[in-house]
Amino acid sequence: MSIKDNLNQIKSELPERVTLVAVSKTKPNEDILEAYEAGQRVFGENKVQEMVQKWEDLPKDIDWHMIGHVQRNKVKYMAEFVSLIHGVDSPRLLKEINKQAKKYNRVIPCLLQIHIAEEDTKFGLDKAELEELIESDAFKAMENIKIVGLMGMATFTDDENQVRKEFAQLKSMFGNLKTKLDDITILSMGMSGDYQIAIEEGSNMVRIGSSIFGARNYS
Repeated sequence: MSIKDNLNQIKSELPERVTLVAVSKTKPNEDILEAYEAGQRVFGENKVQEMVQKWEDLPKDIDWHMIGHVQRNKVKYMAEFVSLIHGVDSPRLLKEINKQAKKYNRVIPCLLQIHIAEEDTKFGLDKAELEELIESDAFKAMENIKIVGLMGMATFTDDENQVRKEFAQLKSMFGNLKTKLDDITILSMGMSGDYQIAIEEGSNMVRIGSSIFGARNYS
């Protein structure tokens, strides 16, 4: 099946409330353009330099989402154009995004990344760190960022119950956060392997790459 066919197939299965982020990391511009021609406008990258290059080369009505782990020293390269940063996992990173956004007179939407998986390799805040962050004076003073929701990755496992439990935990934190911050609308959870479960557990943004573009080439 072509990229267009894959995309249309996935979109036909997604509820209307769910936003599809097409994960285009490592993929060439022609693949992205094929998805673009099929109507896709939201693309996710996990390396800042690669995203900057694609932003420069590709149509300007694309919404670029930074879905990978962000190093603070790279924020300045994407601050001009990034539509949403998914993986905000520390107050220091948030402070840097705020600082760089100010230079472009922008307010950059961000998702706070929550650690829900049992694997140590995944980044993210825990429940206490989330509370501490949003209650802090430093956070309240940041005028050039807007927290619009939460993001999390479930454990990479075949145990569907565990994945479901982790997503449900994030959904609960999302509901709680909505009562404290005004702009909370996005719950980003679910990737190619587990997005159906994520949607059942309340996700309204999924990050899908290989099911659209085929297996990734890291060579």
